[in-house]
Amino acid sequence: MRIGLIGAGRIGTFHAATLSRHREVGGSLIVTDADPARAQRLADRLGATAAPSVDEIFTWGVDAVVITAATAAHAELIGRAARSGLPVFCEKPIALDLAGTLNALAEVDAAGTVLQMGFQRRFDVGYTAAREAVRSGRLGRLHTARAITSDQSPPPAGYLPLSGGLYRDCLIHDFDMLRWVTGREVVQVYAVGSDAGPAMFREAGDVDTAAAVLTFDDGLLATATATRLNGAGYDVRMELAGERDQIGVGLDDRTPIASTEPAGPPAADKPWTGFLERFGPAYQMELAAFVEVVRGERANPCDGREALEALRIAEACELSRRERRPVSPAEIPGGRN
Repeated sequence: MRIGLIGAGRIGTFHAATLSRHREVGGSLIVTDADPARAQRLADRLGATAAPSVDEIFTWGVDAVVITAATAAHAELIGRAARSGLPVFCEKPIALDLAGTLNALAEVDAAGTVLQMGFQRRFDVGYTAAREAVRSGRLGRLHTARAITSDQSPPPAGYLPLSGGLYRDCLIHDFDMLRWVTGREVVQVYAVGSDAGPAMFREAGDVDTAAAVLTFDDGLLATATATRLNGAGYDVRMELAGERDQIGVGLDDRTPIASTEPAGPPAADKPWTGFLERFGPAYQMELAAFVEVVRGERANPCDGREALEALRIAEACELSRRERRPVSPAEIPGGRN
């Protein structure tokens, strides 16, 4: 299978290495980047082929496209792949705004092609086990959920204005997981944020720490919190409490949290430092799934409409933070109903 990968940055490099080892792709991988020299270095290292520009990806006869380029380019590339009749895997988000997202999805729908979004936590063994526990009824009626995403250190200042903000860039994963694990829909959010940290967040119009309370259609209450400034390490967890049992995702000997109890577990010797380390196996599994989708061997595990629903929750949180009021995702265009 011949796959064209667009974008040779950090996540693109990781995905390219994964694809180059896949038995169905191997030496048939083509990579390109806005910096042709960077693409050539990556291709040389992996035994792949470097394309001079994006144009060659669409003229050299690939079977599918993987988009890991800068976020601002995602929507246009999704549309181009759709018009070319090619299945596409794209790192989130689809676009930096709702209008761009809806336009890209309209192109995919019109073309009848496949768009698989990169929400890698759907392939993490802990989150998968949590979903199975909830869906099996083991926890009983679920009444409380808590989702946490904390980066050890902030991204470069230049990234912040391009990221879409903490809700869209970071918490969107938690919003997707809360929907995916519980099988329920959010009907109201109330969100707050703080920019009390480094000045670069205020200058970008962003926040460095955020919290949201989400009410679901069955009465489940959830909190979702995120920060860019968790010096202890990279911390991604979820807690699910029901009338029968309670479980947690992301609790292991590398979780960057210390107990103050005398008999509590010790602090992690080697805490997680970032998302590629924490979710490496999940990233590999989602690309393996994409190859299976392209081959017609399985259904799409995360289509663009799923990504849109998570984005609408993030948009509702941004609106709630700005206007300091509860917001329903129904106020955000593009819903299923």
